[in-house]
Amino acid sequence: MSELVSTRIRNTAGKLGLPHLAETINEYTRRADEGKMGYLDFVNLVLSEELAVRDDRRFRQGLRLSKLPHHKTLDEYDFSFQPDLDPRKVKDLATLSFVDGKANAALLGPPGVGKTHIAVALAVAACRAGYSIYFTSLDDMVRNLKAAEAAGRLTNKLGTYLRPSVLVVDEVGYQPLERAEANLVFQVISKRYEKGSIILTSNKTFSEWGQVFGDEVLATAILDRLLHHCEVISINGPSYRLKNRLKAIERDNDVA
Repeated sequence: MSELVSTRIRNTAGKLGLPHLAETINEYTRRADEGKMGYLDFVNLVLSEELAVRDDRRFRQGLRLSKLPHHKTLDEYDFSFQPDLDPRKVKDLATLSFVDGKANAALLGPPGVGKTHIAVALAVAACRAGYSIYFTSLDDMVRNLKAAEAAGRLTNKLGTYLRPSVLVVDEVGYQPLERAEANLVFQVISKRYEKGSIILTSNKTFSEWGQVFGDEVLATAILDRLLHHCEVISINGPSYRLKNRLKAIERDNDVA
């Protein structure tokens, strides 16, 4: 390809918002020459590469906006440490069929068993698949909604938790809520009902949610909407954090 034609293509690619193509057109033509590609094969190569670049850019941008505490995947989860947890149930969730159906997923169990890890891994998978995601602890969400309500901006702030395709609500039950706070949670749950997915983690069984939300009737209303379309996974094994802490203590004792 002549330098003049290459320059024209780079300029056109820039105007079309295809900076990667502008930078790599010479590489594409080299690969086409080496592979003796026909015209259609060459066009398919360029479009496929540009789509992959655009998807990766969208994925990385989605992760930046998600507020996820980390980007761990299911491959990094040690299922062998939780023998009572059936990996197939978690991997079924990772197909994202529940997200496609605007359903929910609940991960229940004591602290340290990896509930947040799985929730984040599912969110990362959803982001990779093109869904918008947002992560928050329940306490942070309630605090932000209360502040917005006091400032007369509740409707606007609710949008933060209603717009994403997948909302991850972490640590439900670590702090009991007042009734007014629980009502804010109810607004989020009810407005997302059958419109978007929620992935939540909780150290409380559903029978204890009346204590969490300070009102049995309100807790029942929340659960009614949340569990109507919901996959529930209970993890009742040992704590990863405690395991790691005990290993550290053992190493210190060995050194001593």
